[in-house]
Amino acid sequence: MRHEQPGRAAAGSRVPFRLVYSVRTAEDGYYTDELRRRVRDDAGLDVRYVYTRRTPPERPEPAGRIGVATLNTYGWPADLAPACFVCGPTGFVETAADILVALGHDPRRIRTERFGPSGGDR
Repeated sequence: MRHEQPGRAAAGSRVPFRLVYSVRTAEDGYYTDELRRRVRDDAGLDVRYVYTRRTPPERPEPAGRIGVATLNTYGWPADLAPACFVCGPTGFVETAADILVALGHDPRRIRTERFGPSGGDR
């Protein structure tokens, strides 16, 4: 039997949640159907995709990595004091966290989780 954590709806959460999801291409995204359903059913949830290699034809923005302009435009403003969570490979996490701090976010409100290889070449 699979045990699931209660979702936003089950928990009755009304706290706005914004996900800026960086992915190489639309085909490389995880849980895209589930995220689409959840955004449709939860007015407090917003997902913004940033494509680093190839954007879908319906997206006018060019492909590119997350930068200051991306997080300034699609992230929550620092004056709202949001909790920020950054997850990904070490280089991505460090860059995104540094950008958030440069945009005025309190470093104590930025949580990070790294995955993937660590250390030098072997």
